[in-house]
Amino acid sequence: MSRIYVTVDNDSPWKEILEAYFPQAMQFFFPQTAALINWKRPHEFLDKEFQQIARNAEQGRRYADKLVKVWQIQGEEIWLLIHVEIQAKPEDNFAERMFSYNLRIFDRFAKPAISLAILCDPDPTWRPNQYSYNYPDTSLHFKFGTIKLLDYQNRWTELEKSDNPFATVVMAHLKTQQTSKKPGERKTWKFSLIRRLYELGFPEKDIRNLYRFVDWVMILPKALEAEFWQDFKEFEQERVMSYITTGERIGYERGQQDIVLRQLQRRVGELSQEVKKQVQALSLEDLEALGEALLDFTAMGDLLNWLQAHPNETEN
Repeated sequence: MSRIYVTVDNDSPWKEILEAYFPQAMQFFFPQTAALINWKRPHEFLDKEFQQIARNAEQGRRYADKLVKVWQIQGEEIWLLIHVEIQAKPEDNFAERMFSYNLRIFDRFAKPAISLAILCDPDPTWRPNQYSYNYPDTSLHFKFGTIKLLDYQNRWTELEKSDNPFATVVMAHLKTQQTSKKPGERKTWKFSLIRRLYELGFPEKDIRNLYRFVDWVMILPKALEAEFWQDFKEFEQERVMSYITTGERIGYERGQQDIVLRQLQRRVGELSQEVKKQVQALSLEDLEALGEALLDFTAMGDLLNWLQAHPNETEN
């Protein structure tokens, strides 16, 4: 058995997309590490164990820490501890913090961790990948793997040809940065990236997941957003793709999810990430049913019982 650590910003859309496509993320960004893992066996996110390690770390900053349980490819019970960091802006003590987390993992489990960082910032010169000190009788040189998303600007053709979901993720991230003060250009790219999902023939579930990411990061002014919706609706009608959930339905469903999650937290208390994932994975019909049923909930057990009685058919 192996275990993988993932740390991402709590408010970042990266968290959701990493959970939805974790094997693809590892294969896209870190293929050598991904090759160590048997992806035919199911992986499982375990939150509490990593929280025990990072509980006192990074005061003042919020993280959604993830521990993923996987299996080593030879089937041996060897622990593979990986710390993946989504770092949105340059940070002076980043390398030291990467070492600190690595050390905490070793201290807790007596196993070395493979530490990996996905750098999302726009600074081409900021490339931390090591932490070291050197004294006459004691020295340390700690290196960790990094991927700089900015480098994919020079690999755009490769991204366009790829059917890995994270090609779309990287394209959306880069175009969001490049159009920070160009809303009209951002609208054009947002439409183009979402249209690309259809043209690649992605299943409905993948289109919805990736649409949510693109829509989340490529925010438009209200007027342009309305134009985008109209263009997108016309595109779907022209394609006659009735088996795909329409943009309006996706937008409505996203709003319904937010409303139901807020109501649930008021009724039964703070929801774990696993419970939130189950709610977000519900069909629109089940989501509306839950919105009615939760009015009678008085405890977390009521919600868990309801979810158990309404299993999601698309879950892995």
